[in-house]
Amino acid sequence: MLEALTLPFMQRALIAGLMVAFLASYYGVFVVQRGLGFLGNGLAHAAFGGVALGLLLGREPLMIAVPFTVAVSIAIIWVRHRTTLASDTVIGVFFAVSMAAGIIFLSLKKEYSADAFSYLFGSILAITDTDLKVSAGVVLLALLAQPLWGRWAYATFDRELAISDRVPVVLDEYLLGVLLSVTVVVAVKVVGIVLISAFLVIPAAAARLVVRRFATMTWLSILFGMSSAAFGLWGSYQLDLPSGATIVILQALIFLACLGILTLTRAIAAGRGKA
Repeated sequence: MLEALTLPFMQRALIAGLMVAFLASYYGVFVVQRGLGFLGNGLAHAAFGGVALGLLLGREPLMIAVPFTVAVSIAIIWVRHRTTLASDTVIGVFFAVSMAAGIIFLSLKKEYSADAFSYLFGSILAITDTDLKVSAGVVLLALLAQPLWGRWAYATFDRELAISDRVPVVLDEYLLGVLLSVTVVVAVKVVGIVLISAFLVIPAAAARLVVRRFATMTWLSILFGMSSAAFGLWGSYQLDLPSGATIVILQALIFLACLGILTLTRAIAAGRGKA
């Protein structure tokens, strides 16, 4: 690992991977606890539509993808609040429309662009200093919004009670949706559209298996996400494998380990109960 870190592109990849893992794991606990695992996938494909539009216009793709994805996120929340449709249904509609729009945008671009494939599958080893600055800005944004964590957690566990206590639940849902959208767009450059939902869901889901307190779940999710990013990147370098996919496989192994711990704990508890 130390040998790999002497390479500038590996240094940038590690820093970017850690920042994206922190963001995805931090917001992922809300996604998992609220049962919105499909949302990450939907926003990732919305980002694809924005990236494709940026490529068509000849602009920096992420600069177009951010407002595009934020607009889709706001639209999803708006429709959810004004219809009786289930969340996954609304997300599925915008998922399909964004993907279709992205395909149309790419078809209108006459020149071949390899950038589209790098955004689909990620290019963590091609991270630039500008990408690092953008990721750092999003991390700073998350830290500035941290005082709202308590309100978000309250509404996550009991939305109706939070509303009765005059917590601005709807406003917080829009804010959380915007922050999640920006995180997804930043993560797309690192792990790709195909894998970003795994970054949002797997570390948080693994943490939920072994702890009950939401604060502990958040910290454990961040630990799982950041450690898998670091060791996954090292493993991909050693084995010459795709970095994003290797990180996700490591996250899956952590999830299986937590599942094993949960199963063993329940078996022991059941045995004591019979005794």
